[in-house]
Order: sequence, then structure tokens, then C-alpha cells
Amino acid sequence: MSAAPSDALPEERQREILRRLSSQGRVVAAELAINFAISEDSIRRDLRELAARGLCRRVYGGALPVGQEQLPVSLRRALQVETKLRLASKAASLVRSGQTLLIDAGSTNSAIADALPDRMNLTIVTTAPDIAQRLMDRQGFEILMIGGRIDKRAGATVGAQTALEIRRVRADLCFPGACAIDLDTGVWDVDSEEALIKRAMIESSGETAVVVTTDKFGAIAAHHIATVDQIDHLIAEHDIDATIHAAFEAKSVSVYLADKDR
Repeated sequence: MSAAPSDALPEERQREILRRLSSQGRVVAAELAINFAISEDSIRRDLRELAARGLCRRVYGGALPVGQEQLPVSLRRALQVETKLRLASKAASLVRSGQTLLIDAGSTNSAIADALPDRMNLTIVTTAPDIAQRLMDRQGFEILMIGGRIDKRAGATVGAQTALEIRRVRADLCFPGACAIDLDTGVWDVDSEEALIKRAMIESSGETAVVVTTDKFGAIAAHHIATVDQIDHLIAEHDIDATIHAAFEAKSVSVYLADKDR
């Protein structure tokens, strides 16, 4: 990898450090100093700031990542971009004209909103201001923004009032975000309030489509969202393990694989 410019702004440098943490699993301060052509003291200061914001975990000589789900949604959008675009394209192919969709917050769901075709007379119900913003100037979308307290990390409204509003809606299809998925126990989230919102979405929808990157299989999260029998559609990466693919289909889940190339 070519060296990053030494005149990069601290914000740009820190964003690149987070990208490397996501792709490499760790960063070493000495190596970063060489790559950015700056002092190790400057890199250590970057790592301290990122750790103070909960965006990485400091260790001797460098840093380790926190789970992607613990990053603010604004940063998650910069991770696995092409993968999420491919998943979003496949997820959007499930949508039919005239449907009402419940779309959860999250970087993958933002990509799904972008991938929805125009002029299909769709009603979009969402807790995510950025998803409403992405769609409100496009043709063929009626948008219902669910209110409540905004969680800045999630980029969405959360809480009991939000869940109550969702339960007053009847949708054809929902796209709840997922932090972890397990063949035996189903779908999980790292946050209790977000899990509450996702459960309300599933309860209010005729069908549920879960869109996951490969790292969600076998991941661990604390708060249960749904059992496998509550999932109608699973959209996964093209190289999902064949045994996982077959096991979900054996439980009557329709599995769709993203295209290898968009």
C-alpha cells in the first residue's frame, strides 16, 4: 500500500486508520507513522482520540477494532462499501410495486434505500432520518418518518414511543438490521433499545428480509431480535458457506446470494 500523504488532516487520517482496523484486524503505531510520514507521537494521539470516542481499543504498540456495530453509522458507511452495494441490489430485487416497506437504520439499509427503483409507488416507513432524506426527492415514494429519541450512533429513533408508532403500521416487508445471526437461535443485536425496535418491525410486517455480510455468521451479540422461523428471506454474500446456505433453506428460509460483481 502506498504511503498516505503527510499533510492529511487529522480527521482524514483517523478515518483511514479506522478503515485499516476494519480490513486488517489491528494497526501498529510504528507502521502507521511510516505510512503517513508523521511521528509516532502524532499517531498515538490519533489512537488515543479514537479510543476516547469508543472507536477502537488501545493495546501496546497500536490498536484493535471494536465491533462495527459499535461505530457510528456515519463511519460504518465507509466500510465494506462494495459488498453492501451488492447486497442492497439483491435485496431491492425482492420489492414489488405498491408495497409498504419498513426499513431499519444502518449502512446496509441506507444502500438498500438507494437501490430501490423509482416510480414503483412504494410507501417507506423508517426510523432513520438519512433514509428519509435519500428518498424524499425521488419519484414514486411516500415516506413515513417514525418519531422518537434519536440515537446518534445508530442514526435512528429509538425507545418505547418509537416502538409504539411502528406497531401502529402494517407493512408488507421489513428490512431489520442484524449484528449477528445464528442458525439455532436467530438474529441478535448489540443494543437493547435497537433490538426492541427491530422486534416491533418484524411484528408489524407480513414478511421479513435479513441482509447480512459474512462476518455476521458466528458473531456474538447480547439482545435477541428474532428466531429463524421469523425470517422469510436471507440475503447474503455470494461466497456464503454452502452448508450454511443449505441449513437455512432446510428451515424454510429463502436464501438469495448477492452477485459476485455488480
